[in-house]
Amino acid sequence: MPLRIPSAQMPPSPNQNHLIAALPADEFEALCSALEPVPLLLGQMLYEPGVPLRHVVFPTTAVVSLHHMMASGASAETCSVGREGMVGVALILGGVTTPSSAVVQTGGLGYRLARSTLLQAFEGPGQLRRLLLRYTQALMTQIAQTAVCYRHHSIEQQLSRWLLSASDRAPPGELAMTQEMVASMLGVRRESVTLAAGQFQDAGYIRYRRGHITVLDPAGLKQCACECYDVVRAELERLLTETLLRQNETESPSAVAD
Repeated sequence: MPLRIPSAQMPPSPNQNHLIAALPADEFEALCSALEPVPLLLGQMLYEPGVPLRHVVFPTTAVVSLHHMMASGASAETCSVGREGMVGVALILGGVTTPSSAVVQTGGLGYRLARSTLLQAFEGPGQLRRLLLRYTQALMTQIAQTAVCYRHHSIEQQLSRWLLSASDRAPPGELAMTQEMVASMLGVRRESVTLAAGQFQDAGYIRYRRGHITVLDPAGLKQCACECYDVVRAELERLLTETLLRQNETESPSAVAD
């Protein structure tokens, strides 16, 4: 039975997700009729390695982490998805399963769409295909940059990058996140995260209490981050901003007159 959201918690519209909001009005209305609002709970597993994907998820106020786990049980985050994207891009690339898992990193709300409906819309004549492919390119950049970051940058740089990215994707306020979970995301020892987080708190960049982190000074935190944060953010903005501009040009009266 599908999870249901109490009416008081229902988001006003799926256009809180940037990909859905970028669709032309006719595609937006057609897709909305098939979208199902769902609560995304902290720690909830959205899909597991090797299990066929039945839905994709468009987060609105939640953030989802994609993980790869080793045979030893060790794991690390390869990328995260918030209101800027979609969880389940393997489906549009021809895959039914994936070796990664998707876990809710920050609880909130989202919309899910059945695999068959997504693929039908993706193969149609509208803008969804181009939009999702451009988002996938941005996601690939994030995955590649994260791999480089793990190899070449310090724990302090990685943690500041991760905190900035998480706060960008989540609603304003505290991040419900334990140090154990952050250590698992980064694939490092909890003690290393505790030390780095303590330094950031002493500097006034963050406030940490058990299970909750608040970014107080993003500018200060950014000074500690590596270039990976800016690279990923710039690529996402470049790809999706170009899509929105082209959409606006296509729908403008002058474009039609020409």
